[in-house]
Amino acid sequence: MKVTDKLLKADAEDRYAWSFEYYPPRTETAIINLFDRMERMYNLGPEFIDVTWGAGGTTSDVTLEICTTAQAVHGLETCMHLTCTNMPRDMIDKALADAKNAGIQNILALRGDPPRGQEHWTKVETGFSYAADLVRYIRETYGDYFCIGVAAYPEGHIENPDKEADLRHLKDKCDAGADYIVTQLFLDVDNYINWVKRVREMGVTIPILPGIMPIQNYGSFQRVTTLSKTVVPQFILDDLEPIKDDDQAVKDYGVRLCIQMCQKLMEAGTRYFHFYTFNLERATRLVLEGLGFIAPRETVKPLPWNPSLGKNREKETVRPIFWRNRTKSYIMRTDGWDEFPNGRWGDSRSPAYGDLDGYSIRLKYPADECIKLWNHPESLQDIYNLFVKYCEGKLATLPWSDTPLQTESSILRDRLLRTNQNGFLTINSQPAVDGALSSDPTYGWGPKNGFVYQKSYLEFFISPAKLDILIQKISEHPFLTYYAVNKEGDLRTNTQGDSPNAVTWGVFPGKEIVQPTVVESVSFLAWKDEAFELWNQWASLYAEESASRKTIDSIASSWYLVNVVDNNYKNRFAIYDILEEVSTQVAANVGH
Repeated sequence: MKVTDKLLKADAEDRYAWSFEYYPPRTETAIINLFDRMERMYNLGPEFIDVTWGAGGTTSDVTLEICTTAQAVHGLETCMHLTCTNMPRDMIDKALADAKNAGIQNILALRGDPPRGQEHWTKVETGFSYAADLVRYIRETYGDYFCIGVAAYPEGHIENPDKEADLRHLKDKCDAGADYIVTQLFLDVDNYINWVKRVREMGVTIPILPGIMPIQNYGSFQRVTTLSKTVVPQFILDDLEPIKDDDQAVKDYGVRLCIQMCQKLMEAGTRYFHFYTFNLERATRLVLEGLGFIAPRETVKPLPWNPSLGKNREKETVRPIFWRNRTKSYIMRTDGWDEFPNGRWGDSRSPAYGDLDGYSIRLKYPADECIKLWNHPESLQDIYNLFVKYCEGKLATLPWSDTPLQTESSILRDRLLRTNQNGFLTINSQPAVDGALSSDPTYGWGPKNGFVYQKSYLEFFISPAKLDILIQKISEHPFLTYYAVNKEGDLRTNTQGDSPNAVTWGVFPGKEIVQPTVVESVSFLAWKDEAFELWNQWASLYAEESASRKTIDSIASSWYLVNVVDNNYKNRFAIYDILEEVSTQVAANVGH
């Protein structure tokens, strides 16, 4: 969706709009951590995010990867920066084609800074000299496909002392086909307000988003304002001087200052705000909270999972629950589908997931980072302890869970702890929910004035000895259904037929019942291959004859992956009670 369409929608709904900027990190681990942060910041409700572009396309691959992943996996509307610096025409053409193929509709067209080590900006052969030329070229080549943003400088461009000429350059960019404006950061609000008046007097009518920078620490504040030659009002310098060596005090001051700036801008009629996050979360979140900027629940969470904005997935409304904690994997394994389930999980979906032979199953972090996280578990008890630490919130990730324990599962934390201590290694869970309001901050999703429901669901690995007892116990509970399968594909189940079982659903005014999450056999068997391959990936971190390798291999080769659904959604703990009974019986058998 175009940035301008999102801004118009916010205006129509009489609400403020905000957006975030990120830059490409330099290491693989930092990129992974940025994705985690972006996923959390999705819940802050930005209308869009933008991602910077290195001079000459030096970060082009990473920028495109971040934009594509943000859009397809995390459901964030994305704007890709594109500069003229060291960019011949063929590189610009490739960047635009890649963006369009990834479903990206928004481009921030910039001239860019001189390359590192070069004092003055110079045009490359077949390239462009000015952002206006780039805007004109994009518009001529792609028509109205791209929504084009341009930069503006309320205090004047650092290379142009003539502020009137600078305004004329901005007007030229707008006349060339720009759709909206994002400004350089500033701290003098009065100057910005007067600058906007001058811009409007020149006949520029497109939206203007002021660039807001929360101060993170004194050193970075000095570097950024010096580099951009930002005018710093004397009162800010005076306020910072006595606290400049206290990082926390500076951050707190930066938040207060941003809130005050935004409030003054709002009084002057500003409706949109663009935050330079510097890839950090806390300060931006606190500013939004201080302003009372809370995105509508139906905007932040239209479904229990973040809808993809990837090409061809616009109508997707149903997913199996198994990849809940490995969303990127699900997106990649279904990328070749011609259609995606809409309304109900049925024949509209492709019957095939991407084969593991053609899809690289990977642990989230590089090997050295994984070993730092999980150390060298040498026994089953060591493995149990890692799963317990994850449930306690002391471990950020496990091979099957890219993110910490879901907020809604916190009500289950004590039961999950005991379950893992007893040797049932849980990798996915959700509590039963009996008619929570769709606006509920923990369980809510979908349009306002609705009610949402969930069946209790638990997925775990279990030893063969415990499985036989578990199956017997389940047979005594008519509301419970299960699937159990080992690495070799030995499938056991008490379900009748292959029909999907909805485990979340919502009831909303004027709509059919929505069933966005299901348990289904074909998907479970596809997930099984991935789930057991993750054991193999974990084992491969260690030497072949090590105790860690042997312990993990023994689980992968003999244990079963099980999912259990309690179809009585009014009962929250029945599954856990049965697992306690299994543990008690196993202990009694050992005692005899």
